[in-house]
This record gives sequence, structure tokens and C-alpha cells, in this order.
Amino acid sequence: MSGKRRAAVPTQKTKKSPKRPRTRKQKIWRFARWVLVAGLVGLLLVTGGFVYLYRSTPIPDPNKDFETQTSFVYYADGKSEVGSYAKQNRESISIKDMPDNLQNAVVAAENRTFWSDKGIDPRGIIRAAFSNAKGNSTQGASTITQQYVKILYLTQERSYQRKMKEAVLSLKLQRTKSKTEILEGYLNTIYFGRGAYGVQAAAEAYFAKDAKDLSLRESAVLATVLNNPSKFDPANGRDAREALKERYDYVLNGMADAGNITADEAEQAERRLPKFPKIQAESRYGGQKGHMLTMVRSELKKLGFKDEQIDGGGLRVTTTFTQKAMNAAREGMLAQRPEGKEFSDKNLHVAVATVEPGTGAVRGFYGGQDYLKSQINWAVTGGQVGSTFKPFAVAAALKAGFSLKDTFDGNSPFYYNEQGTGPKVKNEGAGDGQSYGDHVSLLQGTEESINTVFADLTVSMPDGPDKILTTAEALGIPKWDKKQHDYNNIDNSPGLEPISGVALGSATIAPVNMANAYATIANGGRAAPAHVITKVTDKDGKRLYTFKQSTKRAITEDVAADTSYAMQQVVKSGTGTAALGLNRPAAGKTGTATNSKDQVSSAWFVGYTPQLSTAVMYVRGKGNEGLDGWLPQYFGGSYPARTWTDVMTRDLEGTDPEEFPPAANLDGDAPDDGHAPYTPPPSPTKKPKPSKTPSNTPTNTPTESETPPPSDTPTPTGDPSCGLIGCESPSGPPSSSPPATPPASSAAPGGQGAREGRGRRRVRRG
Repeated sequence: MSGKRRAAVPTQKTKKSPKRPRTRKQKIWRFARWVLVAGLVGLLLVTGGFVYLYRSTPIPDPNKDFETQTSFVYYADGKSEVGSYAKQNRESISIKDMPDNLQNAVVAAENRTFWSDKGIDPRGIIRAAFSNAKGNSTQGASTITQQYVKILYLTQERSYQRKMKEAVLSLKLQRTKSKTEILEGYLNTIYFGRGAYGVQAAAEAYFAKDAKDLSLRESAVLATVLNNPSKFDPANGRDAREALKERYDYVLNGMADAGNITADEAEQAERRLPKFPKIQAESRYGGQKGHMLTMVRSELKKLGFKDEQIDGGGLRVTTTFTQKAMNAAREGMLAQRPEGKEFSDKNLHVAVATVEPGTGAVRGFYGGQDYLKSQINWAVTGGQVGSTFKPFAVAAALKAGFSLKDTFDGNSPFYYNEQGTGPKVKNEGAGDGQSYGDHVSLLQGTEESINTVFADLTVSMPDGPDKILTTAEALGIPKWDKKQHDYNNIDNSPGLEPISGVALGSATIAPVNMANAYATIANGGRAAPAHVITKVTDKDGKRLYTFKQSTKRAITEDVAADTSYAMQQVVKSGTGTAALGLNRPAAGKTGTATNSKDQVSSAWFVGYTPQLSTAVMYVRGKGNEGLDGWLPQYFGGSYPARTWTDVMTRDLEGTDPEEFPPAANLDGDAPDDGHAPYTPPPSPTKKPKPSKTPSNTPTNTPTESETPPPSDTPTPTGDPSCGLIGCESPSGPPSSSPPATPPASSAAPGGQGAREGRGRRRVRRG
């Protein structure tokens, strides 16, 4: 053995094998495990929460917990009360007093699986939750049980918590009450419209009878309207009646499919709706208050409030109306309208609307006949505006580069083609109308309301009809919604389209909107939306809505100043001299329109000061009967202008006169292709009359240029006696017929269907 020691060898560390990356499959599995664990935890939490809610949530007592609160409406001061909406009109009855047809009709309309389902619709809940989370319109409950639970809690809240609570209560109700008890409670609390909660109140509100006496047809109607009372109430016009009939048929077919009635019974009932008796309105709606409350309700619904909230939600609504302006509208009208039984408000309808420039606030109005006698509010129904539409053409022309000094063809008649044949426009006067020469300034044409000047102006502008229409809409005139057929034209202007006669005013426009459009001009060309509500709170004072004041540039200040200057001349020396009686700076325009019988059917004066803008309209009967030969004076410069003056005098009492801005004297670069005006050869039997000399004193002699329709004017379809607002009895409520859309030629002869000008220059630079 050797004595030598072996040298130590350094210890080598063992290398670890590299960590292999997870495969895609492993990652997916790991993610799936996390999802599974999270899902189980979430399910446990949801289950636990559901069990807690189920045990801790009491079932409401419909006769104790179901309460409604009256909503009140106030003048602009927020203190003086205009009126209130329906106090709770509800009377609980036993299901034994509810006809089988009524019960079956409601099930067929609202929840055809009611007798077999478990009280909730999971798919409906999920669908509603997603829709509400996206900010879409609130989705309703799907089953009768869910609807009943929602009614008892009277909440419009959009939340998952409310939907969960609704589902819990629906299941609990299903387990503790029979289907018959649930249906009875539902039919005693559901809202049917017209202030009626429950089927007994609904039977009285719609058919003036007890629920136990309802027929099959009447039961089907009530089952239909509860789905959407505003949409299906037959009193709301033709569209509502048509919608009611369509769903009414659906309900009857559902009853037949379920074996509740025979196919023959369903077919017989579908032939017609039942008769609806005239229901006397509550006395607290008398006078103009009913019209005021109806206007407020309409705007509340546009803002998203439901009928249930309006009638029973305890709202506190502050309006734009002032007592001074409301009284001025009524008293000024009464002081100036003609006296005599034949001119009672049953036959002669005078509408007044006053709007504040810069805010769009409707301060006062007069809608016509007592609301208890007729629910037509002429301040929002309106009529054909005639020449009061011409200022919109003036503004459009100034925007396009024309000036008030530019001259146009004032001869009468004016032909829309080069050959002097076919459609034509006439000025006021016998035969072919009065001629003013072929070099009439736009200023004079406005001052004396010369139709042929505006016909020439329209075709002289490239795309003239469209430019005029666009300007009118920017100033505050709503577009024509051809699908709308009712008596409220706040958001609609029937007949308003870009035809070559558009400037002559064939469209039907509400006085409220005319006053607001003129208010835009008074406000230097900045438009504000017309509105009647400034604030809404709940009964505890919580703000639910506040009007946000804003304006939008419609026309430039210079265009507004020159348009306003032209209308000041109408008052100073033109067709509106009756307004001189205001004794302060004023601008305005007269207007009349004619019907298919060549009769003057409406007379207007719309005007403003810097502080207020007011529109006045006179129409007769159903809105389209002749004024000439019946009304002692029938032009806009007579009764309408004098009424305007009286109303505005009362409105502005105690305020200092304000001046208008000076004219801007615009003289832009108007289009010109070098063509001279065309003048048709004179008639061998007619001689042009000399120009009229304006007078500052109104007389019985018409001073406004009028536009009778040509002999080939098409006659409106249907019964011409029905007029603009349908075949309604002047003293009764509106019929189901819609306002008739006037033919374009009735106030704008020769304009029907002609969308473009002739492409030739007719203007002479002044």
C-alpha cells in the first residue's frame, strides 16, 4: 500500500434538466379549471343570495301596498297650480264579477301559457336585462305574474337587483297563491289608461258600465289597451284605432286557438270594434286647463315618462306657462273676435300661441273651444299657413346671395314654364290677379305679399324649394312625418315638401311652431326648441328632469336682421298695419290659404317684438271651410292682426319697448345666367290693375295678395267636408279620422310636384 494520498477531485454539480413549457392543451385545461372554480363559487353566491332574498322578501298586499300618488302641474313660478292628473281611480272586485271572456282575453293578450307556466320567463328576464344594460328601451316583464309583481312595487328602475327581486317574488307568489288569485290581483291593479287602475275602473272609463256587463268585443278591447294604453286608446286618433284593431284581432284569434270561443265567434267579433260612448271629461279639465295638461302629458311622454308615472307617480311638473300670457291669449282673442251666435267658438276657431325668443318657452296659448266640449287644441293642430311662410323664403334667398333690393316678376299670372301655359300662380285680384310689373323688389314683394314675386324667387334659386324647406326646418318648423295622422302637430307639418310653390304656404303647421320659428329670427337667427316643461321632480323633491337651455345657429345675424327688416315694413306700410296699434317696434307677416273650392280657409298673422313672438290663426268648422262670405273680414291683416295686437299689448304691459338691430343691407353674389323675366301676353279682356297704395289704417278691403287655386286643382280624396282634422263634430271629441293632408296646390297653385326651378335667371339686381 502506498503512503501517498490521492489528490481531491473538485465536486461537479449535477445539471438540472430544463423545464419543459406547458403545452397548449395544459394551458386550456388550467384555464378551464379556473373557470370551473369561479363558476362554482359564483353559483354558490347567486344561490345563497337567491335563497336569502326568497326568505327575506315579503309578498306585497295589493290592497295595502299598492298606492298611487296624484301628479301636479304648476305654472312657471313653480307655485301656482295649473291642475293635476287623475287621482287613483280604482275599485277592487271579485274575479266572480269579471266575465270569463275578459279573463280569457287578458291571458290571450298578455301570457298565453299563464295557466301552465311557473310564473317567470327566464329567457325574457335575460333578454330584458341585456337590453336594459345596453341603455335600450326598458323591457317589460313577460308573464302576468311578473307584471303583477312589478305593479305592486311601482318602480321603473333599470337594474339587475330589481329584476332579481321581481323573479324571486314571482316564484314566491306562484307557490303561495293560486293562479286564479294572481289573475284577480293583476286585473284589479293593472293600468288601463284614462286614469283607470283595474278592470272595474277601466270598464267605466271606456264603456260607462260595470265590468260584469262587458261583452266579448268590449273585453277584447280592454285586454288590448292594457298592453299600451296610449298606443291603443281609440280616442287618440286614426293611428291608435288602427293599431287597436290589429291587436284586437290578435287577441280574439288567441282566444279561439285556446278554445275559449269558437272560430265563428272570433270572426264575427273581428268584423268591427265595439261602440265607444262619449265619456264626459272631468270638470277640472274645463276651459284651457285640459289643453294645457294634455300638452304637458304629451311632452312628458316624449321625455320617457310612462302613463302610470304621470297618472299615479306623484310627479311635480313645472311648466313654461305664465298666468299673464295665458290670460293675454284668451282675453285678447275674446276682445277682437267677431260677435254673434254664428261666430261662437263651436264654429269659429281662433288659435293663439306665444313663445319667448332665445328660450323656446311656450309662455301662453289659446287652443280654442272649451276642452270639455272638444279636445282639439288648434294651437297644436294648426292649419295651412299661406303667406306667413314667405319669410322663410326671404331668409333662404338672403343666404343664397340675394338681397332685398333684387327684383322679380310681379305680373300675374306667373307661369312655371317658358311657354306661358300649364301651372301658374296668381296674385290677389279679379280675373288673372293684380300685376305689379316685372321689376318688383323682394322687399316690396314681402311688404305687399305678392305671390308671383315669391314664385319667381323660388325658381330663381338653384334648388330653391329645397333651400327654402331646409331654412324653415332650421328655424324651427318640423318635417312632415307621413306616418303620423293625429291632431297634435307639434312634431309634424303635414304637406310640407320641396315643391316649387312651397313659399306660398300649402303646409299645415301648428301656431306654436310658427311662433317659435319667428322667435328664431327675433333672436338673431339662433333657434331654441319649443317646449312646455322646465322641471320634473318626484313627490319628495328629487329631480327627475331639468330642461337644458341651448340654442343652435339657424341663420346668420345679418340674414336675420334683413329678414326682420322686411317684416317690419309689413307692419309699417304693408299688409299688417293693424299691428301698428302695439305702439312699439314690431315685425310680422299676414297669411291666408284657400281650399279646393277657391275659398279662403285660414287667416293668419304671425309677428314678434324682441321679447315675444306670437302666432294667431282663424279657421272655421272642421278647419277647411270658407271664411270669405262668412267672416266679415277674412284676410290676415284684419281679425288675426288685430287679435295679435291685443294679445301682445296685454303680454308686454309693464315692459319697456326694445329696438330691433338695424338692417345689414346684404348684397351677396346671387346666381345669374342672364335671362330676363318672362311675361305672358296680356289677356284681351283683362287689363292690369294699378298697384295698390299701402294704408296705415286697416279697412275691409283686402290688402294682402292671395293665391286662388287654378281650375285644374285636384280635389282631395275622401269627403271634402271633413276638413283638415277629420270628420269631427265641432262640439264633440275628435273622430277617428286623421287631419286631411292638404293638396300642395290649395295654397300654392301650380306648385304641385314641381321640385326644381327652370334653371333660368329671373332676378334683376336693384
